[in-house]
Amino acid sequence: MTFASRQPGTQSRQPRPDAAPQRDPLPLRGRTALVTGASRRNGIGFAVARRLAAYGASVYMHHHRPHDAALPWGADPDGPDELARNVRETAPAGALVAHGPGDLTEAGAPARLVAAATEALGARHLDILVCNHALSGSDGPLHSVDAAMLDAHWAVDTRSVILLVQAFAAQHRGEDAPTGRVVTMTSGQDVRGGMPDELCYALAKGALATSVRALATALAPGITVNAVNPGPVDTGYRSGEDHAAVAALFPGGEWATPDVAARLVAWLTTDEASWITGEVINSENGFCR
Repeated sequence: MTFASRQPGTQSRQPRPDAAPQRDPLPLRGRTALVTGASRRNGIGFAVARRLAAYGASVYMHHHRPHDAALPWGADPDGPDELARNVRETAPAGALVAHGPGDLTEAGAPARLVAAATEALGARHLDILVCNHALSGSDGPLHSVDAAMLDAHWAVDTRSVILLVQAFAAQHRGEDAPTGRVVTMTSGQDVRGGMPDELCYALAKGALATSVRALATALAPGITVNAVNPGPVDTGYRSGEDHAAVAALFPGGEWATPDVAARLVAWLTTDEASWITGEVINSENGFCR
């Protein structure tokens, strides 16, 4: 019995040892997913949304365009309707794709977002939560940061993720055999070197990395919680000499694409990854820090 077809109150079954290995071409058929920070065509969130939809899931894409507009690369010119239409093209018949805004600096916004996504997808609860959003910029090295910068990054990069997980878990409370997948995103803050020039971002994301094990324990068994560190991903935030310098730190001389990260995130939401929880998975292709 698959995760998608399992009925409330029943237990999952591991495959028999002598069963022939098989792979479902639509391993997320019938499941519902919320992907945050899915607002830019060349971003990881958009790539994750496409992968989940292609695997059969109904997907709700969260966006906060004012954040994107304030950054050097700007908001996506196509807008959320067009991005959702593009994701919908990858989905099989019967899967839904919806989108909506949300300013996750507000304390009550995560719970409202989970409720809005669940309603838009016509679901009893969400099966998958991918927290890809983050506050970028607005900080610096240690000597330049202040309390407001620290609070802003904590609110978006850490607090909102924990509150999203809380709202997601609340939907499954009382079920005899809860099942679900949570994936958060880090940027290698717990790997040697850190990010001393983006201290507030690094500290908030580092706290998120260390929270994974506690959250996984709190939601076990049935709901897995993992984080992915995809290493440098070419989402358009570096150009020119800076872009070339980062590329040279990869053995192959090339950045990761957003879909490289999306493939790992999507796999973690499938039944194949049901035995993985409480982990920060580094997927950096030998990146040399």
